[in-house]
Amino acid sequence: MSETLVIAHGLVVNSNGRQRAHVVLRDGKISEVVDASSPVPTADRLIDATGRIVIPGGVDAHCHIAQQTGPHLTTDSYAITTAAALAGGTTTVMDFGIPADSTQTPLQAAEYKLSLVPEARCDVALHSSVITWDETVPDQLNALADRGIRSVKLYATNRGTTMADGDTMVKVLREMARIDGLTFVHAEHDEIIVDCTERHADIGEVHARDLPFTRPILAEEASVREVLAMAEYAGAAVYFVHQSSPGAVDLVTAAQARGLPIYSETCPHYVALSDEVYNGPRPEFFACCPPMRDKETMLALRERLTSGAINTVASDHSSYDLAQKRSHIEDLRLMPHGLPGVETRLPVTYSHMVEGDLSGLESFVAAFATFPARINGLRGKGSIAPGFDADVVLIDPEEFREVAVEDLHMGTDFSPFERMNLRGWPHVVISGGTVVFQEGQFIDPGPVGRFLKQHPFSEATAWPELGLPGQPE
Repeated sequence: MSETLVIAHGLVVNSNGRQRAHVVLRDGKISEVVDASSPVPTADRLIDATGRIVIPGGVDAHCHIAQQTGPHLTTDSYAITTAAALAGGTTTVMDFGIPADSTQTPLQAAEYKLSLVPEARCDVALHSSVITWDETVPDQLNALADRGIRSVKLYATNRGTTMADGDTMVKVLREMARIDGLTFVHAEHDEIIVDCTERHADIGEVHARDLPFTRPILAEEASVREVLAMAEYAGAAVYFVHQSSPGAVDLVTAAQARGLPIYSETCPHYVALSDEVYNGPRPEFFACCPPMRDKETMLALRERLTSGAINTVASDHSSYDLAQKRSHIEDLRLMPHGLPGVETRLPVTYSHMVEGDLSGLESFVAAFATFPARINGLRGKGSIAPGFDADVVLIDPEEFREVAVEDLHMGTDFSPFERMNLRGWPHVVISGGTVVFQEGQFIDPGPVGRFLKQHPFSEATAWPELGLPGQPE
């Protein structure tokens, strides 16, 4: 006999509404959602959620785990990062199989990451990545789709490491449309960035504090325009990662209005931090690409997130440590870029999307869990409803807590949000029906995470509960 767990008397919030209810979990699934006016169902274990918000477990569609990029290797592992995800209320992560160098194929890179999944504490799905086109790529994409990997990432910048040139991008977009997949794009115009960085290097301005000057908003928006044209030409669905510019988001919104399957993602750091952080004593804490923008731009981006113009919020988790960051602090061309954030995605996003009167909760759930699951073809994730996976997070809306790196689990020694006072911290986290976080303590479930296969893109976006922009009538 399996144990039945009931979460009683909570405010259950999905992307399309809220109700006070009892949630019944059985055999790793949500079996019932019972209105709170009814008696509490009989259970082997009861969690009283009075005064708590109950949301679906988070889906972080953009993580880099145990990733080698050029000379830089992140400090984490699947065991570490998935444990940190659970401690932060995320019960599903999506990693990338990115070729470490020119000798590794997209298929080999993805298969290497698949070999790491047995260490995972939460469920995992994968994106692949193509850097260079050759005649084997279509067959590799077919093989990846057969393995349940139906999304691919293209970098429009990072010359010499992960960048795909324009010819490669067009060909991959066509192939992804053929196999009914989704293309993730890091959109920054490489030629502008290279020239701008070289000009600043000529006058000695390539310290970490100079990062915002070398990667202007214009480079992001120019790249989004170019990729949108390629995607429309190829008939491909595209997901723009880590958008930091309201203008870039507006370009996607306009494409959606024309019925194109194009989506925007942003990250917590772009709606919580401005480029003022680079003027402080620790600019290396904030070295990421794109960089943080000026305060006016940050606030405009935040407005687009709270209004629903941005579809998802992801961490872009990249767990370097301070030794790696500081080894080349004087030359941003050599230092690793990326921030740890899988564990803090929930409180940072909640704090900037949900008001004290709890308005904005549904939009928060949509961006944090529902839309990342649906856009990426992960059925059974992102909603509290019968038949969905028993991934549930309880939040105390009254609790404020300061970010302290010593309390986090991400396998690094800093956080860009250190000492920020935030709301929305998880009170209880349940993954697959098992309590894995409670009263501030992570309870290691062991390596129980599953590899999740993605459904075809058109099938996923046709699910009736989706309600995504850019869908055909």
